[in-house]
Amino acid sequence: MIVLDTHALVWWVTGDSTLSKKAKAAIEREIDGGDILVSSISAWEIAMLVDREKLVLSMDVASWLAAVAEIEAVRFIPVDAEIAVKSVELPGDFHKDPADRMIVATARKFAVSLVTKDEKIRDYAHVRTIW
Repeated sequence: MIVLDTHALVWWVTGDSTLSKKAKAAIEREIDGGDILVSSISAWEIAMLVDREKLVLSMDVASWLAAVAEIEAVRFIPVDAEIAVKSVELPGDFHKDPADRMIVATARKFAVSLVTKDEKIRDYAHVRTIW
């Protein structure tokens, strides 16, 4: 089981070569019988990026997200009350971006590694990362 950061999800699904070999291998290990968790805040981030014309998808956002949700190993995890509170109570020093905080809190809730290129997250000692 792993959690994907928003950019890792987009790069994986679109086949972008920016996804590192270690990240791709971790995802591929989970495809058959594993779990690839995606915070629902990533759906919001993707929609915002498309709306701001910083991301172009091959179809509208809702259809793209529905297609991703059809991938057998992928599970969208809602930002529930526990994750919301944990995102505010992260131990140590972590930056204030609410989406990153909720994604990290999701990985911590499930005690799994987070696939991310984000150096601020990778430098955070309280979550395991893969890149």
